[in-house]
Amino acid sequence: MDAAATSLLVIVIVLSLLLLLAFLAVKIAREYERGVIFRLGRLLPTPKGPGLFVIIPFVDRMVRVDLRTVTLNVPPQEVITKDNVPVRVNAVAYFRIVEPNAAIVQVENYMVATSQIAQTTLRSVLGQHVLDELLSERDKINAILQSIIDEATSPWGIKVSVVEVKDVEIPAGMQRAMARQAEAERERRAKVISAEGEFQASERLKDAAAIMAQQPITVQLRYLQTLLEIGASNNSTIVFPIPIDLLTALANVAERETT
Repeated sequence: MDAAATSLLVIVIVLSLLLLLAFLAVKIAREYERGVIFRLGRLLPTPKGPGLFVIIPFVDRMVRVDLRTVTLNVPPQEVITKDNVPVRVNAVAYFRIVEPNAAIVQVENYMVATSQIAQTTLRSVLGQHVLDELLSERDKINAILQSIIDEATSPWGIKVSVVEVKDVEIPAGMQRAMARQAEAERERRAKVISAEGEFQASERLKDAAAIMAQQPITVQLRYLQTLLEIGASNNSTIVFPIPIDLLTALANVAERETT
């Protein structure tokens, strides 16, 4: 091999090494990514990115961290409520990394750790509430879950923004009991409303009786009005006994009119 070929080969090898070093040294992080850098095993205080940056090949090691909000589905958990009702509950949590260095250094796997914290917190919190609170005060329970999980994961550089209880599965026997309870409650309300109506009607009848007691002729007029209403709504012939005092009152009225 002549000198020219040797020189060309050396140049090709050098260029290849330079390209390899450039490939290893130049990194690009997207807008939602950060690069956590370890230099000879030591953590650099400031993450790299976003955009283009350079690391030292074979000296620096980079770990990419995604800063976008993560949706974490909490698996269904068997829970015994405070009033000893077994329920099956699942939830969803939304969190994101706010401190990339802490998320890599302080915990081995932040996804697994956050999931485990969410599961244990879900069982613990729901076990302190009765079934009615679990069904009717969902917002309050969600706020408690979010606060506890966020506090537990804060040392890992994680911010939990929302925790929502999704489904609450109740045993079939308990569902039938709740249906009977709801039906009994509706019947109770109907009876109370009916009793209130009867009471108000009796109050009005009492007032009407007091007025009629002061004006006896109103009783007779009411009697005649009732006869007129019955005659208008029914074509059959009905015989009513007419009280003597009614005839007397009518005669007195007629006599006053003639005089």
